[in-house]
Amino acid sequence: MFEIADRLLARLDAGERVAVATAVSVVGSAPRTVGTSMVVTADGTVIGSISGGCVEGALYEACERVLADGVPVLESFGFSDEAGFEVGLSCGGTIEVVVQRLSADDDEVVRQLREARAGRPASLTRVVGAAATADGRDAAATDGRDAAGTAGSAGTAGTAGSAGTAGSADAARLGDVVDPADLDACAGLRLVTERSVPAPRLLVVGAVEFAVALCAAGSALGYRVTVCDPRPVFLTAERFPSAEEVVVAWPPTWLASTEIDERTVVAVLSHDDRFDAELVAAALASPAAYVGAMGSRGTHERRVRQLRALEVDEESLARLHSPIGLDLGASTPEETAISVLAEVLAVRSGATGVRLRDRSDAIHR
Repeated sequence: MFEIADRLLARLDAGERVAVATAVSVVGSAPRTVGTSMVVTADGTVIGSISGGCVEGALYEACERVLADGVPVLESFGFSDEAGFEVGLSCGGTIEVVVQRLSADDDEVVRQLREARAGRPASLTRVVGAAATADGRDAAATDGRDAAGTAGSAGTAGTAGSAGTAGSADAARLGDVVDPADLDACAGLRLVTERSVPAPRLLVVGAVEFAVALCAAGSALGYRVTVCDPRPVFLTAERFPSAEEVVVAWPPTWLASTEIDERTVVAVLSHDDRFDAELVAAALASPAAYVGAMGSRGTHERRVRQLRALEVDEESLARLHSPIGLDLGASTPEETAISVLAEVLAVRSGATGVRLRDRSDAIHR
């Protein structure tokens, strides 16, 4: 539920009760991941999505029941499941979803949501229902329900919060399911941990129009964006409203002083010969997940010669994405931003970037 923390907290802080449906198991082909949540409020408003449209109708009804009686439920939908087919889950996957009622009185949940909203690590762990039967239904459920507050309930029994498990570098995954099958006392039970990690950084060098578009697109994808340029006339907060931070400084000096980790993206759009090679060399020496540099093929060849003169080794040079972006036929700044971030996503996920229709393996890794 951390991906909708802002909107969920707004309802809880207003004193409302809500029903939260959270995916706790995804097997096979499904459009969303474990930890994705959908909220139904007392006035019938829907916040978020579980499957991108497949099962929301059935989950809406489950949320209404849970709002009314407070009894948490564990729902399962799959391609071989008649109910799953009826609600439209024909993609071949299986989704298990826990539905629970929340209010401002759920102190630990609210506290962890506030941590996530503030950009700090957060996590929630709970016990969910007994092991599923062969047809995908909860073996301990009666008419799709477990008793609230029992060890096998499909809700918040045993919910606990801990920020200590939230430091994963995998920002795309919202949760983990751990099945303690080796413990007799926990036979058939699962612990589900939802987690939130601070948003990754996108560091953009060069206050050009391509940077304006890249900042907007990167912010929309959840990156904390910083733009750096030594020219104050071009680098203003008004020109870059999507950036969290604008830094007027000498780029190599600034890069050496800023935080870079294994999820950071560095995009050099300036191709300024005064500092280009020095800056790119420093970025390649950092733990950044992606280093890209804009320029023509001629600019790239000149840059590589300069990097070799700076004794950048071949392994590091292989990390450089230049010319930056994927071959999408991009021309405008906005199209180029999509091209760059498409390459970033492919690198982050280890994907090929080829057309899905040209692949025969699973769509979702």
